[in-house]
Amino acid sequence: MRMTREAGAEGPLISGFSGRGFRIDDHVYLGLLITPDSADSWSPPPIEALDEAALAPLLALDPLPEFLLIGTGSAMRRPPPALVAALDARGIGVEAMDSRAAARAWGVLRAERRQIAGAFYPL
Repeated sequence: MRMTREAGAEGPLISGFSGRGFRIDDHVYLGLLITPDSADSWSPPPIEALDEAALAPLLALDPLPEFLLIGTGSAMRRPPPALVAALDARGIGVEAMDSRAAARAWGVLRAERRQIAGAFYPL
């Protein structure tokens, strides 16, 4: 599947999917940490073990993101309540959805110039 760049969006955008991964420019990332400035490979833990340590690069951003998009793979799964509470204590909201929906939401939200970050499990 190919996606088109939203007008006004800056930074890395997901242009499509390849196998279980996300296409950004000429690279495919199976697991992905994405910010308004960068896209990096990520080897995520099982969703039930997802914690702040696994998201450390995103939690080191300055300024912190408004919220974190968590793409939970091929199906929507809830992140651990302890993680959601820890992020809330930092003033970061959490939006979890399947990874395809999260990739689409990333482009829309970045077109709005929202200060967000994403952690996407493979498709």
